[in-house]
Amino acid sequence: MRKTLMTTAALALMALMPAAEAATLKLSHVRPQDTTVDKELRVFAQQVEAATGGEISIRLFPASALGDFTSVQERISVGAIDMAVQPAATGADRRIQISTFPYIADDWDAARRLYGAGGIIREKVSGLLAEQDITVLAVYPVYFSGIALNTEAVAPGDPSVAKGIKVRVPGVKSFQLSGEALGYIPAPIPFSEAFTAVQTGVVDGVIGSGAEGYYASFRDVTKTYIPANLHFEIWYLMVSNSTLAELSEDDVAALRAAAETFETTRWGVAEKDQALNEAKLAESGATIVDLNEEQLSAMAAKIRTEVWPEILRDIGEDWGRAILDEVAAQ
Repeated sequence: MRKTLMTTAALALMALMPAAEAATLKLSHVRPQDTTVDKELRVFAQQVEAATGGEISIRLFPASALGDFTSVQERISVGAIDMAVQPAATGADRRIQISTFPYIADDWDAARRLYGAGGIIREKVSGLLAEQDITVLAVYPVYFSGIALNTEAVAPGDPSVAKGIKVRVPGVKSFQLSGEALGYIPAPIPFSEAFTAVQTGVVDGVIGSGAEGYYASFRDVTKTYIPANLHFEIWYLMVSNSTLAELSEDDVAALRAAAETFETTRWGVAEKDQALNEAKLAESGATIVDLNEEQLSAMAAKIRTEVWPEILRDIGEDWGRAILDEVAAQ
């Protein structure tokens, strides 16, 4: 009888205790609401919530609402933001430029070998981010990049011709050098100011994005799009190590499983999406410049000859060269 009373009291006490609160994780990304990545992340969030029985919910913050990707990465590092899907910022470690090395991948198959599961660049960048207390759960392949202009193209397939066209580039050395090598006048401008810079004539175009990014953010000021395949845009689904440490093993496993599905699904549609976004740019009034293999090869050769040595000096000759050698051997 006494045991029964004790059991009843214990159950009553447990009933009075508040249930463990679900963890709500903040996830930042760089595109507007209802764009492709936003929709795919909503599916990811739903899968995580379902797999954890509601113990984890993910709140999306589109359009860099929590800050530009550099500041978001810094805040993930210290646990102030939980997660993000975005490019890997180079501010804290210039070696991360290896992620956007120009013309390092020639096609989608090569991109998957380099950035997919077990890929050399993916592994190197994951290691560098780990040093910032950030874990890479997945990658998100976006596109091969190009050049968007608010004017007509000038000798777009000939890198030896000075274009006389000023273009916005990200504040990353590899993009600045690549713009110069292709004959443009690069002007480092933050992404948040880039549209206004084109609209007001401060610059005549943009380097650093691809058809998806230009359609999402620059279609109203894009008259010409040159699919130059300048670099392969890859985003990282990153999470703060301090956030992971607060989750149960089962919840972390569910998060990783959903991340793997998120990545696998994306690799299956990314190439097709690139073509669809080029078509959307054309429908919005942009002229799409067709470059042949000879022109693309000439652009790649000039970049590899003139720009690669400069980037290697910036990120560390021995460290970078070892990676390029491994890429060449694949």
